[in-house]
Amino acid sequence: MTDRRRVNGPAGGTAPPLFDHQLTSNIPPTRSRDAENLQRIFLRTGLVPSASGSAYLEIEQPSALPKKDPLFNHSPASLKLTCTVHGPRPLSRSSPFAPNVQLSTHVKFAAFATRGRRGYLRNTSESDLAVHLETALRGVIVGDRWPKSGVEITVTILEGEENHWWHRNSNCSDDAPQIPAASGVMSILSGCINVASAAIVDAGLDCIDIVASGVAAIVGKTFVSGKSDHDLQVILDPNFSEHGEVLASCIVGYLQSRDEITELWMNGGILSSPEALSDNLNGMTLLIDSAVQAAIAARHVLVEAIKQSTEYRLA
Repeated sequence: MTDRRRVNGPAGGTAPPLFDHQLTSNIPPTRSRDAENLQRIFLRTGLVPSASGSAYLEIEQPSALPKKDPLFNHSPASLKLTCTVHGPRPLSRSSPFAPNVQLSTHVKFAAFATRGRRGYLRNTSESDLAVHLETALRGVIVGDRWPKSGVEITVTILEGEENHWWHRNSNCSDDAPQIPAASGVMSILSGCINVASAAIVDAGLDCIDIVASGVAAIVGKTFVSGKSDHDLQVILDPNFSEHGEVLASCIVGYLQSRDEITELWMNGGILSSPEALSDNLNGMTLLIDSAVQAAIAARHVLVEAIKQSTEYRLA
């Protein structure tokens, strides 16, 4: 007879944790893709039957360390998102009349999404992501089709990539350049917009176009073991842990058929001298155009995923 008040240990044996010496070495990841290539995107819709529409998006990062032993192989964090759409549903009787649909967005990090465990209460970063997501989606949905109705879009971040290499701050020298805090959030916001766009289409909401998001950045010299190997360049879909210095980054929400931008967020500065204002404006234009190219490439993945989901339903 077992004691129900006692917390019993596992039935099988447990092994003590082992730490590989590679994890204590300062080996930040490097970008192996070309500047115009995007990371691989996995997208699937219709995973939550109880919701009006749902989607799942995953971006897996390449391994950063040599694969001597797969048990101890450490890789950068990937990006895994789920999105559910509920509605259109009628508003409460006490709410005033609204000629257009009321859109509400929620972005929440799971407690296990990052290496540092997060709390269950909503913080300011999640509120900012929800505001940017609502701005990107509000101009896409045809709101006058559902007066006095509401649509709720919830994005859950199961795993979110970080802004810097996990071991850089502790072991790198003081002259190693740092990455702005908002840079890594842009990659997460881009995934939120893409997965929400697929979930909206899966829900059958009338839209003027499929909104796609892309990120571009102007990176400095890559910092690898205290050495720099190349000059400034513009890259698409950056993984900010692979670059030692990020001068500026940009994210856009783009409608290709209408050639419109529904969301634009820039961070950083290209040049700081006032006499180089023209070069700074040209760099910003190039950065926005590069982000639009990344959004167009991500749109192809959205279209293919929606086509596969539609063919599966009609089959």
